[in-house]
Amino acid sequence: MIIKSASFLQSNTDTAKLPKPTKPEYAFIGRSNVGKSSLINMLTGNGKLAKVSATPGKTITINHFIINDEWYLVDLPGYGFAKRSQKEREKWKGMLDAYILGRQNLVATFVLVDSRIEPQKIDLDFISNLGENQVPFVIVFTKADKLSGKQLSENVANYKKKLLEEWEELPTIIVTSSEKGTGKEEILDLIEKYNKDFNL
Repeated sequence: MIIKSASFLQSNTDTAKLPKPTKPEYAFIGRSNVGKSSLINMLTGNGKLAKVSATPGKTITINHFIINDEWYLVDLPGYGFAKRSQKEREKWKGMLDAYILGRQNLVATFVLVDSRIEPQKIDLDFISNLGENQVPFVIVFTKADKLSGKQLSENVANYKKKLLEEWEELPTIIVTSSEKGTGKEEILDLIEKYNKDFNL
């Protein structure tokens, strides 16, 4: 797939005000500071599309982008560490649950995981929750360029081993680097395939 156009559409905290669910939609989510904005910018070829922040927990809204006038890319708030109150975090969780479980045109959720660190309970719990609710998802390892090839292979293998403790078969897994463009074609080809099968 070639990205010809990518533009910001809207930000929302109210799922009732989201764009009409007439186009296929793909959500990107991960722990705070996992490299989500950088990945979105790399995928779309627009370095300023998603705001990159050095402050964890910066994204607090559901952000819709329209791609090629054909599908929506959605930047979701990061989970995990954020300098916010417990009440605010619970509000986020309610908003995310309403979106992920209720959005009828959501084709797949791309769960971003930092390839440099060992499996984190918060990621594994989030992935398990998607599985239990039968929400299609893809695991995307980020920051692959920060590791040697050997270390990257070992870390991904360890993650797969951990997942297989709960899962009978592994979900789709894509390794990426925003710096080097690794995984861009894989993700876009997958979205293109899903788009062709999209029916409401």
